[in-house]
Amino acid sequence: MRRNIFEQVHEDFRATAREYFERECAPYVEKWERDGKVSREAWRAAGEHGLIGWALPEKYGGLGVTDYRFNQIMAEEFFATGSVGLGFGVANDILVPYLNDLTTEEQKQRWLPKFIAGEHIGSIAMSEPAAGSDLAGIKTTARDEGDHWVVNGQKTFISNGLLSTLVLTAVKTDPAAGHRGISLLMIEEGMPGFTRGRKLDKIGQHSADTAELFFDNVRVPKENLVGELNRGFYHLVSHLATERLGVACYAVPAARRALELTKAYARERTAFGQPIGKFQVNRHFIAEMQTKLDVAQTYLDQCVLSANDGTLTDEDAAGLKWWTSEIQWEIVDRCLQMHGGYGYINEYEVARLWRDSRVQRLYAGTTEIMKDLMGRAMGY
Repeated sequence: MRRNIFEQVHEDFRATAREYFERECAPYVEKWERDGKVSREAWRAAGEHGLIGWALPEKYGGLGVTDYRFNQIMAEEFFATGSVGLGFGVANDILVPYLNDLTTEEQKQRWLPKFIAGEHIGSIAMSEPAAGSDLAGIKTTARDEGDHWVVNGQKTFISNGLLSTLVLTAVKTDPAAGHRGISLLMIEEGMPGFTRGRKLDKIGQHSADTAELFFDNVRVPKENLVGELNRGFYHLVSHLATERLGVACYAVPAARRALELTKAYARERTAFGQPIGKFQVNRHFIAEMQTKLDVAQTYLDQCVLSANDGTLTDEDAAGLKWWTSEIQWEIVDRCLQMHGGYGYINEYEVARLWRDSRVQRLYAGTTEIMKDLMGRAMGY
């Protein structure tokens, strides 16, 4: 289905992103999957190509362009080239709004130039062993010690956890106040007491470094408070819609990549004297998947435009996130099935797409949480 949401500036950006992913990422897929992480050089190369933090102000190295279509293109070219591991979604989709909206001028000068250049790699630390979707239940504390905070606690499921040099961390600055006592602190690599645990052994996304983080009496300067004191919960909630939009921006091109691989396989693979795509059952499956993908793409494109004009609501983003991630899983799972036994072999890309896709229904809020948010917004 023809799409009409992009202009020439977007296509120019797409060409830059495609060139970057083809040269700096795709050739290293197998190595990164074995190593369990990507290279810092790939991040710096992305910075040189202007692929990180373009929405941030020009005086720090960005372009000052807040257009989510660029985020969408990054995800599309990432999957179209078969790339893996790079946590640009964390950087551009999640962290950039916090850095743009909540940081002081002094903080911007300290962090943004290196972030945009790919020298600083960012992560956001919310989830804890006993607090995933229940953000108000976090246990990590920050004790006021005059000119600094002393942070104690741990985080888990942190994307970019091993490579990150800037960790936007949710902490309890007023433990007795529940969600009204949460603040955001930027914890930086090298601060004494800040350590990283094991790289988590995940079902998929093997080259994406997801880790545990530990804080043992970490002294964090008062100047590293991001946003307002004890308003961290509200800061986080106000940015969840774009985070969920980012998940959808990955869901649709991942499904598209799986379907394109499967279309090619259905033309080449023969059984009983004909290509398997000629069997009616497979023709029907391909037709169904293509239609659902087109619907998902149209839904996503409309939400991206809504984000650009400021009308994307929390319930819109929740609906988009659960629906596209579920459609992604349905399509990728069907694509693996059509590959037969070869779909279960790791050297086939469809196997990796299948493994990597499962988490989309979990992070940024599970499908069940998304439906509940929508139901509540509808008055139920």
